[in-house]
Amino acid sequence: MLQKLANIFRIPDLRQRILFTLAMLAVYRLGGHIPTPGINADRLQQFFEQNRGTFLGFVDLFSGGQLRRLTIFALGIMPYITASIILQLLTVVYEPLAKLQKEGELGRKKITQWTRYLTVLLSALQSLGIAISLQKSGDFVVHPGIGFILMTMLTLTTGSAFIMWLGEQITERGVGNGMSLLIFAGIVVGLPRGIADLWDKVRTDAWGAFTVPAILLLLGVMLVIVAFIVYVERSERRIPVQYAKRVVGRRVMGGQSTHLPLRVNAGGVMPVIFASSILTLPQTVGYGLRNNRYFGDVIKALGWGEPLYTVLYALGIIFFAYFYISIVFNPNEVADNMRKYGGFIPGIRPGKRTADYINEVLTRITLVGALYLILISFIPEWMITGIHLNHLPLWLGGGLFERLPTWVTNGLGVNFYFGGTSLLIVIGVAMDTVSQIEAQLIMRHYDGFTPRSGRVKGRRTW
Repeated sequence: MLQKLANIFRIPDLRQRILFTLAMLAVYRLGGHIPTPGINADRLQQFFEQNRGTFLGFVDLFSGGQLRRLTIFALGIMPYITASIILQLLTVVYEPLAKLQKEGELGRKKITQWTRYLTVLLSALQSLGIAISLQKSGDFVVHPGIGFILMTMLTLTTGSAFIMWLGEQITERGVGNGMSLLIFAGIVVGLPRGIADLWDKVRTDAWGAFTVPAILLLLGVMLVIVAFIVYVERSERRIPVQYAKRVVGRRVMGGQSTHLPLRVNAGGVMPVIFASSILTLPQTVGYGLRNNRYFGDVIKALGWGEPLYTVLYALGIIFFAYFYISIVFNPNEVADNMRKYGGFIPGIRPGKRTADYINEVLTRITLVGALYLILISFIPEWMITGIHLNHLPLWLGGGLFERLPTWVTNGLGVNFYFGGTSLLIVIGVAMDTVSQIEAQLIMRHYDGFTPRSGRVKGRRTW
């Protein structure tokens, strides 16, 4: 393994990309220690500690703990992700935007430019909501007023635009997956704090006689989840493909059997990130309205662990799993390319019937992948914050859940950096990054990381 890691730095281009990525991540972490002017940072961090396990902690997860200190990068990458979702949805319902997407590189650049503009707009709205909420919620602001609101909007919006630029630079000049790597870095830096939190609970016997078994159970569940994530992320449905023999001149070409691999979770962590960003946007903007008599109940119902939040989150994951796969995979195009080169699926007629068959298989395995994402996202979070079934209205049977144990309705109260969403993002991004680096190694005739990769042999020299 050490030899394979050393091979990375023997390739000048790959070495430069990795060092550039690490430098950009270092800049991202450096900006996470520059506070927004006019904020009582100690009071704000104390407030976040008291509200751990709520949606505030969930939003703080994606910013790498920067929201609790309200640094210049407090908004994180979520405005950019939300803007990307909005434009991708518009390509389905708005015909001019759909035509622009089909224009190739020029259309892609235009959509990227609009995404940047929309990111700035969403960042300004979110920063405005945060500034107003801080002024109304307590002594978080040193000098309240219009000056503080404008300064906060300028600082947070500029920070969000700079993070967007960092992610694009990592994608173009680094190892790829720039936005995902920024989220990955934000989560990883919080893991030591989560470990320290568990150690404090063991040292202080936070749960009495149940403390040690609870910690062991939590660690065991984490290991099972990690193994399960790796297993499913590597799983794929292989559709057999047979190529007919063709005579070209004096050579007989084709005739081999191969397969079309369809990943069970082709969308990776993106459906989870998309669904969570959509749900956290109204809560971030409208947090100051949580005590409003008109919007207060809606804001509270969208809180972390609430039944409405759980249902919407699950439906969002399913929707974005299908939406993402519809963008990155076109069964009609695959079927046409297969027919052009003399390929066919045994027992299936080429052309439209092949496309329908591939689409049918893809629909089934995408549902399995979406249910897997829901399971991974919810089970650990229910252990941490619980599922508040006792908050259901009486006409939905809320009174039936009043006598449930507190560990079911309120969870175990541990640090949510050990939640399923964070583990899924960390493992998924890490596996994608390793796969990209491995592809670079194999392309240059070096051994990859996995045992099955082997060494790609070059052309024989005479």
